[in-house]
Amino acid sequence: MFRLDFMIMGRTIGLILIIAGALMLVWTGFTYTKKEKIVDAGPIQIAADREKTVSWPPYAGGIILVAGIAVFALSRKQSA
Repeated sequence: MFRLDFMIMGRTIGLILIIAGALMLVWTGFTYTKKEKIVDAGPIQIAADREKTVSWPPYAGGIILVAGIAVFALSRKQSA
């Protein structure tokens, strides 16, 4: 029973890591817009939209992809 749960959980985590790693290899970051207050003086408020960028190195996606393949393979190997 415990082995079956570990196998299913291992496969699921492995597939999630594989998909995340592949997506991280394709897209190396994303940009979003955040509204920030510039001036807040009593009733007068001035805000501006600022673009923020989140990026990661391409090798991070490769490491996650390889880790997902390893987890998936080990979960299949233990089921046999």
